[in-house]
Amino acid sequence: MRIQKAVFPVGGLGTRFLPATKAIPKEMLPVVDKPLIQYAVEEAYAAGIREMIFITGRHKRAIGDHFDAAFELEYELERGNKTELLKLVHDIKPEDMDCVFIRQPRPLGLGHAVLCAERVVGNEPFAVLLADDLMLGARQNAGGPTVLQQMVEAYRSHPGTVLAVQDVPKEETGRYGVVDVHGAHAEIAEVFAMVEKPKPAVAPSTLAVAGRYILTPGVFESIRRQPRGAGGEIQLTDGIAALIGEEKVYAFRYDGKRYDCGSKEGFLQATIDLALANPALSAAVRAHMQAALAA
Repeated sequence: MRIQKAVFPVGGLGTRFLPATKAIPKEMLPVVDKPLIQYAVEEAYAAGIREMIFITGRHKRAIGDHFDAAFELEYELERGNKTELLKLVHDIKPEDMDCVFIRQPRPLGLGHAVLCAERVVGNEPFAVLLADDLMLGARQNAGGPTVLQQMVEAYRSHPGTVLAVQDVPKEETGRYGVVDVHGAHAEIAEVFAMVEKPKPAVAPSTLAVAGRYILTPGVFESIRRQPRGAGGEIQLTDGIAALIGEEKVYAFRYDGKRYDCGSKEGFLQATIDLALANPALSAAVRAHMQAALAA
């Protein structure tokens, strides 16, 4: 089956970016000139997905506003003959893209957010994208595939759950969900076990799950069967791990780069790298960095 729907869990509180996120959703923080959530939606759209499902909270209205029409703004841009800016605004939500917003009553973990989408997703495979993880395909700027496009292609030849993974330093395994692929080194390999945030000494590998997933509808019932973890949270990792042995689960080594924009360091790295890659900004940014380093 084709991947036609994408779920964006955006109900979190963004406490690592306080006070900036007290009134502004963390997913609306801009990297250069676009908010994080727009990068993720554009990635899904490029992969052929046209139904975007946002799992939101009561403080996330700005996300819905961003993908809604802005009649006053569009009127003023049209009246001022600012056609390029008007096209920029229209391109945020193409005509053939649908947006669905589901209110998550409480932020009870990533697994709970995915469960909130069950009635809209139905009985078909779907993608999950974490906007905190800004991911760029290695040749995306030159017309190459996005990370999710690569995963959709992998799914076509390996139907099942597909997890984006990357190699991390062994001492950092305690920050991620880590998969055991029995030493396989192929681009896509079957997962035999999955451990959430293992200590380096017992980590089954250094392959960490990044913020992109293709999931089968079987994950919903699997999540429901899992006991709640710390803080009463329902973990997606536990639901996926329980599917191993019942369905095929694959680790996919994507070709690209991930920025952990849930951290200040990753957010700044993404901002600098994307500014340097922007033809209109790169010279000025590079000159400023050189002057700052020389000071």
